[in-house]
Amino acid sequence: MPDIPEARPAATVVLLRDGDRGMQTLLLKRNKALLFAGGMWVFPGGAVDPEDIDAAGGDLVEASRIAAAREAREEAGLSPHLEDMVLLSHWTTPVVEPKRFSTWIYAAPLLADEDVVIDGGEIHDARWVDVRQAVAEHESGELGILPPTYVTLCTLARYDTVAQMVAQERHSEAPEVFPVFARDAEQLTVMFRGDAGYHSGDISTPGARHRATLVDRHWTYSYCDVDPAFPRLIRT
Repeated sequence: MPDIPEARPAATVVLLRDGDRGMQTLLLKRNKALLFAGGMWVFPGGAVDPEDIDAAGGDLVEASRIAAAREAREEAGLSPHLEDMVLLSHWTTPVVEPKRFSTWIYAAPLLADEDVVIDGGEIHDARWVDVRQAVAEHESGELGILPPTYVTLCTLARYDTVAQMVAQERHSEAPEVFPVFARDAEQLTVMFRGDAGYHSGDISTPGARHRATLVDRHWTYSYCDVDPAFPRLIRT
């Protein structure tokens, strides 16, 4: 068995503000030339640096908060407050990937009206978009995003305001997500815990379905006959 690359600690922050039609979030478009998620729309984020760990006194979770805020400043010129960040989930990259991350995903309200500033290098574009509109654009094949971004947007789409989101998510358990990738001749599938094929990696295994499938350039989430021990990732 080949060595499995270690998952590097990382952090992402979903920046949010209230709009006329509900919550808005900031999406950044990564440079197409980048090996990881090139050309995809993402939330600000990146690896946890040693300086972040030092600033957190060695506490890795606190360091992830510091890293998320730092990445928001570096990639978008915005400054979320650490104390306002709400942990939404924690994703670990599948073992088959050569570059792996252990990523804490936070949501944070923006309390000040700051201008978005991108570097034009790693990030090539930025846009504020209604959360529900972003989901709709992705499901129509217009907005290229990765599964963690899709699941996060769908979860946030149930809220009308940032205050409502914070009040609910601050007291909700943040899921630990360790997906398994599988590909056949027609489609790419990401299986989550509770899926019948999760441990074998075989998407045709009969039984429970807890997965996201890439169809016509957009992800479709399925949750059917899953043991209650493995709750939905997209909460309704």
